[in-house]
Amino acid sequence: MSWASLALLCPLLLSGSTVAVTVYGQAPLAATSTTPGAAYTGLRAYDPTVLQPPPLPSPAPGNQFNLQLTQAAGAVQGLSVPLKGSFWGFSIEVSVINQVLGKNSSFLQVPFLNLMSTHAKRSGEVHIRVGGNTQDYATLVDAIPDGRIIEKLNSEVINNPTATPPLLFTRDVFYLMNNITSLVPVKWYMGIPLNDTQNLRLAIAEEGERILGSNILGFQIGNEPDLYARHQHRPLTYKPSDYFGEFADVVNAIAANDKIPTKNNLIGPSIANADWQPQDVWDTGFITTYAQNLLYLSVERYPTDNCFVIWGPDGGTFHDPQATFPSFLAHDQVKNLVNQYLPSTALAVAAGKPFVMFETNTASCGGFPGISDSFGAGLWVLDYGLNMAAGNFSEALLHVGGQDTYYNPFAPPPTGESQYNQWTINPIFMATLVTAEIFGQTGTSRIIDLNANNGDVHTPAYAVYENDVISKVVIINFMTDATGASDSSVTISIGGGETGQPNGNPASVQVKYFVAPSVSSKADNTTWGGQGYGAKKTNDGRLKGDEQITTVNCDQNANTCVIHVPAPGAAVVFLNSNVNPKVDPANTYSTTAYTQTYNTIRADPSLVAHSNGHNGKSRQQLGATSFGSSNGASSSYATMRDAALLGSALLAVFVGVVGL
Repeated sequence: MSWASLALLCPLLLSGSTVAVTVYGQAPLAATSTTPGAAYTGLRAYDPTVLQPPPLPSPAPGNQFNLQLTQAAGAVQGLSVPLKGSFWGFSIEVSVINQVLGKNSSFLQVPFLNLMSTHAKRSGEVHIRVGGNTQDYATLVDAIPDGRIIEKLNSEVINNPTATPPLLFTRDVFYLMNNITSLVPVKWYMGIPLNDTQNLRLAIAEEGERILGSNILGFQIGNEPDLYARHQHRPLTYKPSDYFGEFADVVNAIAANDKIPTKNNLIGPSIANADWQPQDVWDTGFITTYAQNLLYLSVERYPTDNCFVIWGPDGGTFHDPQATFPSFLAHDQVKNLVNQYLPSTALAVAAGKPFVMFETNTASCGGFPGISDSFGAGLWVLDYGLNMAAGNFSEALLHVGGQDTYYNPFAPPPTGESQYNQWTINPIFMATLVTAEIFGQTGTSRIIDLNANNGDVHTPAYAVYENDVISKVVIINFMTDATGASDSSVTISIGGGETGQPNGNPASVQVKYFVAPSVSSKADNTTWGGQGYGAKKTNDGRLKGDEQITTVNCDQNANTCVIHVPAPGAAVVFLNSNVNPKVDPANTYSTTAYTQTYNTIRADPSLVAHSNGHNGKSRQQLGATSFGSSNGASSSYATMRDAALLGSALLAVFVGVVGL
């Protein structure tokens, strides 16, 4: 109970009145930290665990190295496909949208609007997937008791051997999404359920296109179908050719449905590289057969998992966060991940289809304490995204779970704290802002991994070409060394790239830094260009501080610019005078209203949504939704069925009636 609620009760208590107070679901909200011996027992999204930075490598890598670059893109072999600033988007588990997006179409989460506005100021627009493991058991209904927009049913309601709770939601979810887009440039992905291909529930696509129109980018057909057999969603004999046939069922049903006007915005196969590999799907003829129906080719992948803490031995091997931390601070991890997909991205390029990482984050089953919310994870997201881009991925979506996950880019406070606590914005979200500024809004950016410093894994670097001219250089330093001895000193030299063309080094360059004192630092000590979000539960979605841009003078006679990169940190060097690194403030909204300040939702602890784990050897008796979505069913409801109500909801936002 909050102090505000207690204050309301005091007059009644003093008057001798009898007051009955019921508190629901307090115990299930707590979750013990997975760090051995840790004392923290609160929700994972706010775990204060701080790990030790990995020791410096021995022998130490060279802290001075050169980057010899070419001015013209035409002289560079191996540049990526053209990229947009919207490269990093977000994947939000269906069951938590009323926590993250808004309670309903009339009550939007203002911090979420601010975050998306800040991102879009840099990227042009933000792409968001509403989906996850719950989408295959989602059903659109006219109404839900108590006016909620979303609800999980007990898994016993239907025959579901994995205990994945079936999910109900109303049309107001689409109006909620559309109202967000009316305020900030967000576009959406959703999923068509695939649990029953004999009775396809296409109402999601019908209503999605009717309400969202061009703001719906596409529909995912099947979420991680290579795990269907393991999760007992299909027979053990289920194989890629079976998925190929089910995809055909959806294609044919959409072709015959006049309520779904767009026929070519399907996304697949979205496998998790678990029981199948991408080539297994391509060998069925998937790309050529469905070329006219496919918007994107997609995969989903987490580099590791933290499933042991949820499932025990059935979840696989225990990964100690401290021992695991160094793997996120070495360039070879992301290269090894991306290299597995290079044959597939080559096929996608040849077919003229974008290749998308449709869901990823630091680790499945919710991430790691001390890693997923650290500055080191922010550097990892930056490096991982840039390396995917260099490998011809066109887009990647960072997954957002519930209150009981460590890896959220952003998280609202628990409902009972919303009057006195604000949102938590982690460094991995800040990394998406950095990436957006690197690629910009021209849609012409192409990137290459420079294999810098003789391929040292602690100091990767990239070059970005925009409008066929070198535009930016990105240099990362994964080491932590307060003495400054491990800081990088990088000499950039730019040749003309064509015979007779002069060298390209400008008189000066501008640099923005993504920095923190340590890779173990949290958001309160992390800044991008001098701006940050502060400590957990203290932010309304708006950047704090003044933007800082460093001017570095170059030696044009020697054709060199020397760039300092702290350990740890990342430097984005703006080489082209036509690209202004300064970002004007985004349009943001103030927060003046709050949700209820006490918990009133009944939640069966057995329905706590669990994993994107994929590494457990036995899931027969366990749920398969993303871990941390336990509060996804709690919401009040205000249906918005026509344009008149839409206008009133938007007015409510502008006058500050909506908020946390």
